Amino acid sequence: MSSRVLMTGNDAAAEGAIRAGCRCYFGYPITPQNELIAYMAKHMPDRGRVFIQSESELAAISMVYGSAATGIRAMTSSSSPGISLKQEGISYLAAARLPSVIVNVQRGGPGLGGIEPSQGDYFQAVKGGGHGDYHMIVLAPDSVQEMHDLTAEAFDLADRYRTPVMVLADGRIGQMMEPIRLREEQREFPAKPWALTGARNRKPRIVRSLFVEEGALEKLNRELQAQYRLIEREEVRFEELLTSDCSVLVAAWGTCARVAKSAIRKARAAGLAAGLLRPITVWPFPTQRLAQLAETVKAILVVEMNSGQMLEDVRLAVNGRVPVHFQGFLGSRIPSETEILTAIRNLSPASAPGRRKPRKSHAPQKPA
Repeated sequence: MSSRVLMTGNDAAAEGAIRAGCRCYFGYPITPQNELIAYMAKHMPDRGRVFIQSESELAAISMVYGSAATGIRAMTSSSSPGISLKQEGISYLAAARLPSVIVNVQRGGPGLGGIEPSQGDYFQAVKGGGHGDYHMIVLAPDSVQEMHDLTAEAFDLADRYRTPVMVLADGRIGQMMEPIRLREEQREFPAKPWALTGARNRKPRIVRSLFVEEGALEKLNRELQAQYRLIEREEVRFEELLTSDCSVLVAAWGTCARVAKSAIRKARAAGLAAGLLRPITVWPFPTQRLAQLAETVKAILVVEMNSGQMLEDVRLAVNGRVPVHFQGFLGSRIPSETEILTAIRNLSPASAPGRRKPRKSHAPQKPA
């Protein structure tokens, strides 16, 4: 096992991509993911690989399309408004079934917003973002270690399902530093019989996202939807903490989940039966597990750094089985442990151990 090294989340993601066999990286600077670009600029050429700082985000995603079509592992990264500019290209990648990796280190919005962390891109990531009926696999790390591991794994998932995969982090996870263990360098890669490698000794191959023949687009879309159903069956990932006996279930992802874990442990110390469900894949979403937990808990608290985006998927999964409450943080403000703990306390049943009894009113009683 490798020794531990101290890295930022952005550097860890970049090194994870390199160790996963990323051959081409294309990007355009934007805070708070510039460390990732800088790391790739320094280390990709040293390993005989391609780094290009493109003239725009549109150019970067188009370069990913072209390189992915040849079968090599390709990647881009950006932050919120930069990802918005890449959406058309991501839709093209999905239609052409080109495996590729996109890292989004989120900042506040809408518009140019601010450079502090946010979770405002959830809809953009899990609901498609670009035009048409498509999905990406979307991985949501909550640590520097996961920035490394999930970025590397994103390449394997992309190849397995011939789909773009997004790593959806935020500025806090991208720029914080933690000790991590680096994965081993990947040496073997799957064959890609669809790739464009020159047709000297074989029949020509075509990679495209335009389907104008009668019935061709419907055929593609039906194939894509079948693939998405397979991904939903095989690739749902989540983390649970103290859910076996909890009465208040916190649902949170990324940075909010980190804070929620600490708040839940303090709640337990105070006798409050709280637990956590953290989606690691926000698409596909852990709908089935959340529905199961909704049968046993008294309340669900969704915590996000937005106005309520994953909240909608939680409500759909719960389907009215239990009350769903929301604690949202806007303007790139990260919730505090105390704020989440207070919300847990307010939602906990009055009979929960350690729950303070309500004060009796000393107001004069009206006569019957």
